[in-house]
Amino acid sequence: MFAFDWLADPTAWAGLLTLVVLEIVLGIDNLVFIAILADKLPPHQRDRARIMGLSLALFMRLALLGAMSWLVKLTTPILTWNGFSLSWRDIILLLGGIFLLFKATLELHERLESSDEHENANRVHARFWLVVTQIVVLDAVFSLDSVITAVGMVDHLSVMMIAVVVAMILMISASKPLTNFVSARPTVVILCLSFLLMIGFSLVAEGFGFHIPKGYLYAAIGFSIMIEFFNQTMRRNRQRSLFSSPRNLRDRTARAVLKLLGAGGEEEEDVPKASATVAETGMAVFGKDELAMVQGVLDLAHRPVRSIMTPRPEISWVDPRESAELLRAEVTSSTHHWLPVAGDDLDQLIGVASSRDLLASLLEHGRIDVDNVVRRPMTVLESLSVLRLIDEFRRSPLQVALVVDEYGSVLGLVTPTDVLEVIAGEFPDEDSGDPAAVQEADGTWLIDASLDLRRVEHLLNRQLSSDGSFSTLAGYVLQQLGRLPGVGDRLASEGLDFEVVAMDGARIERLKVNIVD
Repeated sequence: MFAFDWLADPTAWAGLLTLVVLEIVLGIDNLVFIAILADKLPPHQRDRARIMGLSLALFMRLALLGAMSWLVKLTTPILTWNGFSLSWRDIILLLGGIFLLFKATLELHERLESSDEHENANRVHARFWLVVTQIVVLDAVFSLDSVITAVGMVDHLSVMMIAVVVAMILMISASKPLTNFVSARPTVVILCLSFLLMIGFSLVAEGFGFHIPKGYLYAAIGFSIMIEFFNQTMRRNRQRSLFSSPRNLRDRTARAVLKLLGAGGEEEEDVPKASATVAETGMAVFGKDELAMVQGVLDLAHRPVRSIMTPRPEISWVDPRESAELLRAEVTSSTHHWLPVAGDDLDQLIGVASSRDLLASLLEHGRIDVDNVVRRPMTVLESLSVLRLIDEFRRSPLQVALVVDEYGSVLGLVTPTDVLEVIAGEFPDEDSGDPAAVQEADGTWLIDASLDLRRVEHLLNRQLSSDGSFSTLAGYVLQQLGRLPGVGDRLASEGLDFEVVAMDGARIERLKVNIVD
């Protein structure tokens, strides 16, 4: 029964290798289904269920091989009617195919129709022995098919058993990586369940006597696996591109969140397709101003301080050496809470003081008491992110900061109000004249050139190119023109027509913007 005289027969060795390959191929579908079933268990029980299921399959196949004489009789017809015959093997294949169709359909329905909202938090794991029982039922069907294949290929029982043992050892070794791979990729699970549907149909058809060549099934499965391989490769390359730089990741995340909230955009290929469905109802829930605030929050991490500061030319400051009358007039005419105190220019900065303390000192002493009312402000580098600036303000008792460059020259001044304006939009000063942006009757916009570029993008619903070296609409126009413009100069760029309508010396004061397309 266990003769090993075949060891000297090259044909037997060839049959052994071929049978090992076939046993692995025939066991792949069983392995895939075990991976799907094991995923229903708690993580600490999955390995035990997987190994137990495959071990039961091994013992079942060895037992069936030992009962070959009984197995051969299973193909003997027990029912014949009008040319149609049915054997015990056919009945087993029918029941196994129906079970496979039922289970695969149930799994597909569960994965396609269930909500993912609380999937991880409220997931209920299956009982260990219930999963093992399902694995045993599948093992019975696939073991029968595997053993019948072995009996039909070789004549030596020892060759059959060696092939089954070797194939099962290889399958057990590959089962954990396969299980982890399948569990981490929902599309692969759907693909595997589709394979099981195909195999279930083939088992039912074979049970009724309609033989479907296995080559057709394996060719279809192989082709599908190749397509899925291309799909997974594309996703991996896309993720690699997405995570290539933190800035790129933040920008894509911001666009995705805004799209989910219902905001428009031209680069929709960078937004997950799922957002399109949510966007259909998003605009009814989130207003235009709310979307602008969300975008402002998402911009905080990569916006530099220089993009939100009050620039040096616009800073009002006082010189303590001036007369009390002049100082009193300067302080009372200023609408700012904090005023820098400096010598001849801001680079000779002494500190900052509140307008209230300055007035009190002037009334009491007739001069600015530098030692008592002037305080040294926090100094930040122009390239510091706004998010980091917020942390600095939390640690500083003085809610004002001077912005300097790498050489220590004062570039501007920033307060928490400037940070708030990034999120909520510009707050007009008491002495401000015209509004920052006004849409005229013909649809054109009259915009303050110092308005933040991101706010302009929101108003015009356009994405304007920027290399990060400027933060205002004036900076954008200067970069596009490459020179200092004059009143009446025009610029056509990115579907917009810009016209300079007012200048303040060398500074662009106001622009008329017309949307061309």
